[in-house]
Amino acid sequence: QDQARRALPVPPHEESRWRRRSSLTSLHSTAGSEGCASVAAAMEEQGKLIAIIGDEDTVTGFLLAGIGHRTAESSNFLVVKPDTALPVMEAAFREYTNREDVGIILINQHCANLLRHLLKDYDKTIPTVLEIPSKNEPYDAEQDYIMQRVNMIMGGSG
Repeated sequence: QDQARRALPVPPHEESRWRRRSSLTSLHSTAGSEGCASVAAAMEEQGKLIAIIGDEDTVTGFLLAGIGHRTAESSNFLVVKPDTALPVMEAAFREYTNREDVGIILINQHCANLLRHLLKDYDKTIPTVLEIPSKNEPYDAEQDYIMQRVNMIMGGSG
């Protein structure tokens, strides 16, 4: 079956994804702690993930664009619904900010407003936290930390 897959042509836009999958598949077959170290090294070579915390439409759009990554232990996304408890959102934010394989965290601004107490204390460069607009909620650049920094650098009022 693996030889049959290799025989099929891989579209150019899928080539890097196919290479990553096939290299990780071959690494999963390695036994013991060497296998875990190899998988971690392969992930580091491939770059870092983008995590997302947001409403269903935003997360679905990014998942369809290909940023989703799910293992038995965790995923890199959280769908926030009206009944999602704040501790769940806080736990996801803390998990994503402490993961070595996450380079960027995208968060809908209305979700970021609920986590503002954590965002104010967050001072790491990587993963970078970017607030993005939501389809259903208005975006306020004055609340966005990155936009505040840009405004300050450009000489605007802060």
